[in-house]
Amino acid sequence: MFKLLLPWLDRLFISVTTALESLWLAARSKRSANMADDEPAPIYALPSPRYEEHLTIPVRDKAPDDTAWRAAQERGQFLARQERWEDLAREMRLADEKRECTPGGVPIAELLAFGARSDVVLAAEHALREERAPRDGALIEGIKGLEIARRELGNDPHMSALVAQAHLDIGWAWRGETGQDEIAPLNRKRCLAHFERATKLMAPFNGLELDSPMVAATQCALLVGQADAGARVSDDYEDLIDLDPNNHRHMRALGCHLLPRWFGTYDELELQARRTAARTQDIWGAGGYTWVYFDAMALDEVACEQVDLDFFIDGLHDIIATHPEQEMINLLAAFCAVAIRQGEGISALADQNRAEIADCANWLIRDHLTEVHPMVWAHALTGFDNNLRVTSVNRFAARGKRFALQAIGELFCEEIGRGAHITFTPQGPRYDAT
Repeated sequence: MFKLLLPWLDRLFISVTTALESLWLAARSKRSANMADDEPAPIYALPSPRYEEHLTIPVRDKAPDDTAWRAAQERGQFLARQERWEDLAREMRLADEKRECTPGGVPIAELLAFGARSDVVLAAEHALREERAPRDGALIEGIKGLEIARRELGNDPHMSALVAQAHLDIGWAWRGETGQDEIAPLNRKRCLAHFERATKLMAPFNGLELDSPMVAATQCALLVGQADAGARVSDDYEDLIDLDPNNHRHMRALGCHLLPRWFGTYDELELQARRTAARTQDIWGAGGYTWVYFDAMALDEVACEQVDLDFFIDGLHDIIATHPEQEMINLLAAFCAVAIRQGEGISALADQNRAEIADCANWLIRDHLTEVHPMVWAHALTGFDNNLRVTSVNRFAARGKRFALQAIGELFCEEIGRGAHITFTPQGPRYDAT
Protein backbone atom coordinates (compact mmCIF):
# COMPACT_ATOMS: atom_id res chain seq x y z
CA MET A 1 0.00 0.00 0.00
CA PHE A 2 2.70 2.48 0.99
CA LYS A 3 4.69 1.95 -2.20
CA LEU A 4 1.75 3.28 -4.19
CA LEU A 5 2.01 6.53 -2.28
CA LEU A 6 5.50 7.60 -3.27
CA PRO A 7 4.28 10.50 -5.49
CA TRP A 8 2.62 11.93 -2.39
CA LEU A 9 5.93 12.18 -0.56
CA ASP A 10 7.03 15.16 -2.63
CA ARG A 11 4.24 17.11 -1.00
CA LEU A 12 5.13 16.25 2.54
CA PHE A 13 7.39 19.22 3.18
CA ILE A 14 5.03 21.85 1.73
CA SER A 15 3.83 24.01 4.64
CA VAL A 16 3.15 21.15 7.04
CA THR A 17 0.36 22.07 9.42
CA THR A 18 -1.20 19.01 10.89
CA ALA A 19 -2.04 19.06 14.57
CA LEU A 20 1.06 17.00 15.42
CA GLU A 21 3.39 18.12 12.63
CA SER A 22 2.82 21.77 13.34
CA LEU A 23 3.90 21.25 16.92
CA TRP A 24 7.03 19.32 15.92
CA LEU A 25 8.13 21.70 13.19
CA ALA A 26 7.39 24.85 15.15
CA ALA A 27 9.42 23.42 17.98
CA ARG A 28 12.28 22.52 15.63
CA SER A 29 12.28 26.10 14.36
CA LYS A 30 13.37 27.18 17.83
CA ARG A 31 16.35 24.85 17.95
CA SER A 32 17.46 24.28 14.34
CA ALA A 33 19.95 25.89 12.08
CA ASN A 34 18.97 27.58 8.85
CA MET A 35 18.96 31.16 7.84
CA ALA A 36 15.46 32.55 7.32
CA ASP A 37 15.92 35.20 9.99
CA ASP A 38 19.35 36.16 8.66
CA GLU A 39 18.23 37.30 5.21
CA PRO A 40 19.40 40.85 4.54
CA ALA A 41 16.70 43.51 4.67
CA PRO A 42 15.79 45.02 1.28
CA ILE A 43 17.46 48.32 0.41
CA TYR A 44 15.11 51.09 -0.69
CA ALA A 45 15.84 54.39 -2.44
CA LEU A 46 14.60 56.23 0.64
CA PRO A 47 14.76 54.93 4.20
CA SER A 48 11.49 53.79 5.80
CA PRO A 49 10.13 56.14 8.46
CA ARG A 50 11.20 55.18 11.98
CA TYR A 51 7.71 54.94 13.40
CA GLU A 52 8.92 53.27 16.60
CA GLU A 53 10.24 56.64 17.74
CA HIS A 54 6.64 57.84 17.83
CA LEU A 55 5.13 54.80 19.55
CA THR A 56 5.04 53.62 23.13
CA ILE A 57 3.68 50.11 23.51
CA PRO A 58 4.63 47.26 25.88
CA VAL A 59 6.59 44.46 24.22
CA ARG A 60 6.25 40.95 25.67
CA ASP A 61 9.57 39.36 24.74
CA LYS A 62 8.57 36.31 26.79
CA ALA A 63 4.90 35.80 26.09
CA PRO A 64 2.88 33.46 28.33
CA ASP A 65 2.55 31.00 25.46
CA ASP A 66 6.32 30.64 25.06
CA THR A 67 6.77 30.12 28.81
CA ALA A 68 4.05 27.46 29.02
CA TRP A 69 5.33 25.77 25.86
CA ARG A 70 8.85 25.49 27.23
CA ALA A 71 7.74 24.29 30.67
CA ALA A 72 5.62 21.44 29.29
CA GLN A 73 8.30 20.32 26.85
CA GLU A 74 10.97 20.31 29.55
CA ARG A 75 8.69 18.34 31.87
CA GLY A 76 8.21 15.64 29.25
CA GLN A 77 11.92 15.51 28.55
CA PHE A 78 12.71 15.23 32.26
CA LEU A 79 10.28 12.35 32.84
CA ALA A 80 11.67 10.47 29.82
CA ARG A 81 15.28 10.92 30.92
CA GLN A 82 14.34 9.57 34.35
CA GLU A 83 12.47 6.69 32.66
CA ARG A 84 9.36 7.59 34.64
CA TRP A 85 7.10 6.29 31.91
CA GLU A 86 4.06 5.66 34.09
CA ASP A 87 4.18 9.24 35.36
CA LEU A 88 4.59 10.52 31.82
CA ALA A 89 1.63 8.49 30.52
CA ARG A 90 -0.52 9.65 33.43
CA GLU A 91 0.33 13.32 32.93
CA MET A 92 -0.33 13.11 29.20
CA ARG A 93 -3.67 11.42 29.84
CA LEU A 94 -4.75 13.99 32.46
CA ALA A 95 -3.74 16.93 30.27
CA ASP A 96 -5.56 15.34 27.34
CA GLU A 97 -8.71 14.73 29.37
CA LYS A 98 -8.74 18.31 30.67
CA ARG A 99 -7.94 19.73 27.20
CA GLU A 100 -5.10 21.71 28.75
CA CYS A 101 -3.38 24.09 26.33
CA THR A 102 -0.89 26.92 26.30
CA PRO A 103 -2.38 30.41 25.84
CA GLY A 104 -1.65 30.03 22.13
CA GLY A 105 -3.60 26.78 21.88
CA VAL A 106 -0.83 24.16 21.83
CA PRO A 107 -2.09 21.07 23.72
CA ILE A 108 -0.04 20.34 26.83
CA ALA A 109 -0.32 16.57 26.25
CA GLU A 110 1.37 16.93 22.86
CA LEU A 111 4.09 19.16 24.32
CA LEU A 112 4.81 16.55 26.98
CA ALA A 113 5.03 13.93 24.23
CA PHE A 114 7.30 16.13 22.15
CA GLY A 115 9.68 16.72 25.04
CA ALA A 116 9.71 13.02 25.93
CA ARG A 117 10.75 11.93 22.44
CA SER A 118 12.97 14.90 21.60
CA ASP A 119 16.26 13.25 22.64
CA VAL A 120 15.52 10.21 20.51
CA VAL A 121 14.51 12.25 17.48
CA LEU A 122 17.43 14.69 17.78
CA ALA A 123 19.90 11.80 18.00
CA ALA A 124 18.44 10.23 14.85
CA GLU A 125 18.48 13.55 12.98
CA HIS A 126 22.10 14.14 13.99
CA ALA A 127 23.11 10.63 12.89
CA LEU A 128 21.50 11.16 9.50
CA ARG A 129 23.22 14.51 9.04
CA GLU A 130 26.50 12.77 9.87
CA GLU A 131 25.64 10.08 7.27
CA ARG A 132 26.20 7.27 9.73
CA ALA A 133 25.49 3.64 8.89
CA PRO A 134 21.78 2.62 8.91
CA ARG A 135 22.43 0.27 11.84
CA ASP A 136 24.08 2.99 13.91
CA GLY A 137 22.91 2.97 17.52
CA ALA A 138 21.63 6.55 17.38
CA LEU A 139 19.19 5.50 14.66
CA ILE A 140 17.99 2.37 16.38
CA GLU A 141 18.50 2.29 20.12
CA GLY A 142 16.43 5.34 21.00
CA ILE A 143 13.29 4.26 19.17
CA LYS A 144 13.75 0.71 20.46
CA GLY A 145 13.81 2.08 23.99
CA LEU A 146 10.54 3.90 23.42
CA GLU A 147 8.98 0.74 21.98
CA ILE A 148 10.04 -1.24 25.05
CA ALA A 149 8.58 1.40 27.38
CA ARG A 150 5.32 1.28 25.43
CA ARG A 151 5.07 -2.49 25.75
CA GLU A 152 5.82 -2.36 29.48
CA LEU A 153 2.86 -0.02 29.95
CA GLY A 154 0.50 -2.47 28.24
CA ASN A 155 0.00 -0.54 25.01
CA ASP A 156 -1.26 2.59 26.74
CA PRO A 157 -2.93 4.76 24.06
CA HIS A 158 -1.08 7.96 24.98
CA MET A 159 2.27 6.21 25.12
CA SER A 160 1.46 4.53 21.80
CA ALA A 161 0.69 7.94 20.33
CA LEU A 162 4.03 9.26 21.60
CA VAL A 163 5.94 6.39 19.99
CA ALA A 164 3.96 6.76 16.76
CA GLN A 165 4.87 10.45 16.70
CA ALA A 166 8.53 9.55 17.17
CA HIS A 167 8.32 7.18 14.19
CA LEU A 168 6.77 9.96 12.11
CA ASP A 169 9.51 12.38 13.13
CA ILE A 170 12.26 9.92 12.24
CA GLY A 171 10.47 9.05 9.00
CA TRP A 172 10.53 12.74 8.03
CA ALA A 173 14.24 12.84 8.87
CA TRP A 174 14.95 9.86 6.60
CA ARG A 175 12.90 11.44 3.84
CA GLY A 176 14.95 14.65 4.02
CA GLU A 177 14.27 17.83 2.10
CA THR A 178 15.31 16.76 -1.38
CA GLY A 179 12.98 16.45 -4.35
CA GLN A 180 11.04 13.26 -4.92
CA ASP A 181 13.40 12.09 -7.67
CA GLU A 182 16.45 12.72 -5.48
CA ILE A 183 15.45 10.53 -2.53
CA ALA A 184 17.93 7.69 -2.14
CA PRO A 185 16.31 4.22 -2.24
CA LEU A 186 17.45 3.43 1.30
CA ASN A 187 16.03 6.71 2.63
CA ARG A 188 12.75 6.06 0.87
CA LYS A 189 12.53 2.57 2.31
CA ARG A 190 13.29 3.68 5.87
CA CYS A 191 10.91 6.61 5.67
CA LEU A 192 8.02 4.40 4.61
CA ALA A 193 8.92 1.77 7.21
CA HIS A 194 8.62 4.35 10.01
CA PHE A 195 5.31 5.63 8.63
CA GLU A 196 4.06 2.07 8.39
CA ARG A 197 5.07 1.30 11.96
CA ALA A 198 3.35 4.45 13.24
CA THR A 199 0.14 3.41 11.48
CA LYS A 200 0.30 -0.06 12.98
CA LEU A 201 0.81 1.33 16.49
CA MET A 202 -2.31 3.48 16.28
CA ALA A 203 -4.54 0.92 14.56
CA PRO A 204 -6.11 -0.42 17.81
CA PHE A 205 -7.19 3.03 18.99
CA ASN A 206 -10.02 5.39 18.16
CA GLY A 207 -9.80 8.97 19.37
CA LEU A 208 -13.56 9.42 19.61
CA GLU A 209 -14.09 6.24 21.61
CA LEU A 210 -11.26 7.18 23.97
CA ASP A 211 -12.37 10.82 24.18
CA SER A 212 -8.76 11.69 23.36
CA PRO A 213 -7.79 14.66 21.15
CA MET A 214 -4.16 13.50 21.34
CA VAL A 215 -5.00 10.11 19.81
CA ALA A 216 -7.24 11.74 17.19
CA ALA A 217 -4.56 14.29 16.30
CA THR A 218 -1.98 11.54 15.87
CA GLN A 219 -4.34 9.71 13.53
CA CYS A 220 -4.77 12.90 11.50
CA ALA A 221 -0.99 13.18 11.25
CA LEU A 222 -0.93 9.63 9.87
CA LEU A 223 -3.04 10.62 6.85
CA VAL A 224 0.19 11.26 4.95
CA GLY A 225 0.72 7.51 4.74
CA GLN A 226 -2.79 6.45 3.77
CA ALA A 227 -4.06 5.54 0.30
CA ASP A 228 -7.56 6.76 1.21
CA ALA A 229 -6.44 10.04 2.80
CA GLY A 230 -8.64 12.10 0.45
CA ALA A 231 -11.74 10.20 1.51
CA ARG A 232 -10.86 10.33 5.21
CA VAL A 233 -9.41 13.78 5.80
CA SER A 234 -12.70 15.60 6.45
CA ASP A 235 -14.12 12.88 8.70
CA ASP A 236 -10.92 12.43 10.69
CA TYR A 237 -10.58 16.14 11.34
CA GLU A 238 -14.28 16.44 12.14
CA ASP A 239 -13.75 13.90 14.92
CA LEU A 240 -10.73 15.83 16.21
CA ILE A 241 -12.50 19.19 16.14
CA ASP A 242 -15.59 17.76 17.85
CA LEU A 243 -13.34 16.37 20.59
CA ASP A 244 -11.59 19.70 21.15
CA PRO A 245 -13.66 22.50 19.58
CA ASN A 246 -12.03 25.22 21.68
CA ASN A 247 -8.67 24.66 19.98
CA HIS A 248 -8.39 26.67 16.77
CA ARG A 249 -5.22 24.88 15.65
CA HIS A 250 -7.17 21.80 14.61
CA MET A 251 -9.38 23.89 12.32
CA ARG A 252 -6.37 25.60 10.79
CA ALA A 253 -4.77 22.22 10.12
CA LEU A 254 -7.96 20.99 8.46
CA GLY A 255 -7.93 23.94 6.07
CA CYS A 256 -4.35 23.27 5.02
CA HIS A 257 -4.93 19.56 4.43
CA LEU A 258 -8.02 20.29 2.34
CA LEU A 259 -5.91 22.14 -0.22
CA PRO A 260 -5.38 20.17 -3.46
CA ARG A 261 -1.63 20.02 -2.79
CA TRP A 262 -2.51 17.70 0.10
CA PHE A 263 -5.69 15.64 0.24
CA GLY A 264 -8.64 17.86 -0.66
CA THR A 265 -10.29 20.15 -3.19
CA TYR A 266 -11.31 23.78 -3.12
CA ASP A 267 -14.99 22.82 -3.06
CA GLU A 268 -14.36 20.58 -0.05
CA LEU A 269 -12.44 23.40 1.65
CA GLU A 270 -15.42 25.74 1.35
CA LEU A 271 -17.89 23.07 2.42
CA GLN A 272 -15.93 22.05 5.49
CA ALA A 273 -15.29 25.67 6.47
CA ARG A 274 -19.05 26.27 6.55
CA ARG A 275 -19.77 22.98 8.32
CA THR A 276 -17.10 23.67 10.92
CA ALA A 277 -18.53 27.13 11.56
CA ALA A 278 -21.98 25.63 12.08
CA ARG A 279 -20.72 22.95 14.49
CA THR A 280 -18.64 25.38 16.56
CA GLN A 281 -20.97 28.37 16.45
CA ASP A 282 -21.69 28.27 20.19
CA ILE A 283 -17.94 28.66 20.87
CA TRP A 284 -16.56 30.71 17.98
CA GLY A 285 -19.59 32.28 16.32
CA ALA A 286 -18.61 32.56 12.66
CA GLY A 287 -14.98 32.06 13.65
CA GLY A 288 -14.88 28.41 12.60
CA TYR A 289 -15.08 29.52 8.96
CA THR A 290 -12.23 31.98 9.52
CA TRP A 291 -10.00 29.41 11.19
CA VAL A 292 -10.40 26.82 8.41
CA TYR A 293 -9.37 29.41 5.81
CA PHE A 294 -6.73 31.09 7.99
CA ASP A 295 -3.56 29.28 6.91
CA ALA A 296 -5.02 27.99 3.65
CA MET A 297 -5.37 31.57 2.40
CA ALA A 298 -1.80 32.40 3.35
CA LEU A 299 -0.60 29.42 1.31
CA ASP A 300 -2.87 29.27 -1.72
CA GLU A 301 -4.04 31.83 -4.29
CA VAL A 302 -7.25 30.03 -5.22
CA ALA A 303 -8.26 29.71 -1.57
CA CYS A 304 -7.69 33.47 -1.30
CA GLU A 305 -9.83 34.06 -4.38
CA GLN A 306 -12.81 31.96 -3.32
CA VAL A 307 -13.12 32.89 0.37
CA ASP A 308 -16.43 34.46 1.42
CA LEU A 309 -15.07 37.79 2.64
CA ASP A 310 -18.11 38.80 4.68
CA PHE A 311 -18.18 35.42 6.42
CA PHE A 312 -14.42 35.57 7.08
CA ILE A 313 -14.51 39.09 8.52
CA ASP A 314 -17.58 38.32 10.62
CA GLY A 315 -15.53 35.44 11.99
CA LEU A 316 -12.70 37.81 12.95
CA HIS A 317 -15.14 39.92 14.97
CA ASP A 318 -16.61 36.84 16.65
CA ILE A 319 -13.19 35.44 17.56
CA ILE A 320 -12.24 38.71 19.24
CA ALA A 321 -15.58 38.87 21.06
CA THR A 322 -15.07 35.43 22.59
CA HIS A 323 -11.25 35.45 22.95
CA PRO A 324 -10.05 39.01 23.64
CA GLU A 325 -6.65 37.94 25.03
CA GLN A 326 -3.60 39.76 23.69
CA GLU A 327 -2.14 36.49 22.37
CA MET A 328 -5.17 36.23 20.08
CA ILE A 329 -5.19 39.92 19.17
CA ASN A 330 -1.55 39.74 18.10
CA LEU A 331 -2.19 36.61 16.03
CA LEU A 332 -5.12 38.12 14.11
CA ALA A 333 -3.51 41.55 13.74
CA ALA A 334 -0.26 40.05 12.45
CA PHE A 335 -2.19 37.86 10.02
CA CYS A 336 -4.11 40.83 8.59
CA ALA A 337 -1.23 43.31 8.60
CA VAL A 338 1.55 41.01 7.42
CA ALA A 339 0.84 37.37 6.58
CA ILE A 340 -2.08 37.83 4.21
CA ARG A 341 -0.07 40.32 2.12
CA GLN A 342 2.90 38.04 1.47
CA GLY A 343 1.58 36.59 -1.82
CA GLU A 344 0.49 39.80 -3.52
CA GLY A 345 0.95 40.27 -7.25
CA ILE A 346 -0.13 36.87 -8.58
CA SER A 347 -3.92 37.15 -8.82
CA ALA A 348 -5.94 40.37 -9.05
CA LEU A 349 -8.97 38.82 -7.33
CA ALA A 350 -6.87 37.34 -4.57
CA ASP A 351 -5.14 40.70 -4.09
CA GLN A 352 -8.51 42.44 -3.82
CA ASN A 353 -9.58 40.02 -1.09
CA ARG A 354 -6.21 40.40 0.63
CA ALA A 355 -6.62 44.17 0.69
CA GLU A 356 -10.02 43.97 2.38
CA ILE A 357 -8.71 41.57 5.00
CA ALA A 358 -5.60 43.71 5.50
CA ASP A 359 -7.88 46.65 6.26
CA CYS A 360 -9.11 44.72 9.31
CA ALA A 361 -5.72 45.33 10.92
CA ASN A 362 -6.85 48.92 11.44
CA TRP A 363 -9.67 48.13 13.89
CA LEU A 364 -7.86 45.17 15.40
CA ILE A 365 -4.89 47.35 16.37
CA ARG A 366 -6.72 50.58 17.18
CA ASP A 367 -9.53 48.99 19.17
CA HIS A 368 -7.93 45.92 20.76
CA LEU A 369 -4.11 45.83 20.76
CA THR A 370 -2.37 46.86 23.98
CA GLU A 371 0.97 45.02 23.71
CA VAL A 372 3.21 43.44 21.07
CA HIS A 373 4.20 39.75 21.02
CA PRO A 374 7.25 39.74 18.71
CA MET A 375 7.37 35.99 18.02
CA VAL A 376 3.83 36.04 16.63
CA TRP A 377 4.71 38.83 14.22
CA ALA A 378 7.97 37.15 13.22
CA HIS A 379 6.12 33.98 12.25
CA ALA A 380 3.52 36.03 10.38
CA LEU A 381 6.31 37.41 8.19
CA THR A 382 6.89 33.87 6.93
CA GLY A 383 3.18 33.23 6.35
CA PHE A 384 3.23 31.01 9.45
CA ASP A 385 5.55 28.66 7.58
CA ASN A 386 6.09 25.76 9.96
CA ASN A 387 9.04 24.47 7.93
CA LEU A 388 11.02 27.56 8.90
CA ARG A 389 14.25 27.00 10.79
CA VAL A 390 15.71 29.78 12.89
CA THR A 391 19.37 30.22 13.78
CA SER A 392 18.74 32.76 16.53
CA VAL A 393 15.47 33.10 18.42
CA ASN A 394 16.58 36.52 19.69
CA ARG A 395 17.22 37.86 16.20
CA PHE A 396 14.00 36.28 14.96
CA ALA A 397 12.00 37.97 17.73
CA ALA A 398 13.79 41.28 17.11
CA ARG A 399 12.75 41.08 13.48
CA GLY A 400 9.16 40.46 14.55
CA LYS A 401 9.25 43.45 16.89
CA ARG A 402 10.67 45.70 14.19
CA PHE A 403 8.03 44.77 11.64
CA ALA A 404 5.22 44.95 14.23
CA LEU A 405 6.15 48.51 15.14
CA GLN A 406 6.48 49.39 11.48
CA ALA A 407 3.03 47.97 10.69
CA ILE A 408 1.48 49.73 13.69
CA GLY A 409 3.20 52.99 12.81
CA GLU A 410 1.88 52.88 9.26
CA LEU A 411 -1.67 52.70 10.60
CA PHE A 412 -1.06 55.87 12.62
CA CYS A 413 1.02 57.67 10.01
CA GLU A 414 -1.44 60.55 9.68
CA GLU A 415 -1.49 61.20 13.43
CA ILE A 416 2.30 60.88 13.57
CA GLY A 417 2.60 63.24 10.62
CA ARG A 418 0.66 65.82 12.61
CA GLY A 419 3.19 65.51 15.43
CA ALA A 420 1.44 63.04 17.72
CA HIS A 421 3.13 60.43 19.88
CA ILE A 422 0.98 57.29 20.24
CA THR A 423 0.92 55.58 23.63
CA PHE A 424 -0.98 52.30 23.93
CA THR A 425 -2.88 51.93 27.19
CA PRO A 426 -5.39 49.35 28.45
CA GLN A 427 -8.10 51.89 27.53
CA GLY A 428 -6.80 52.28 23.98
CA PRO A 429 -4.30 54.50 22.11
CA ARG A 430 -3.56 57.92 23.63
CA TYR A 431 -2.37 60.77 21.43
CA ASP A 432 0.17 63.14 22.93
CA ALA A 433 1.62 66.21 21.25
CA THR A 434 5.37 66.12 20.72
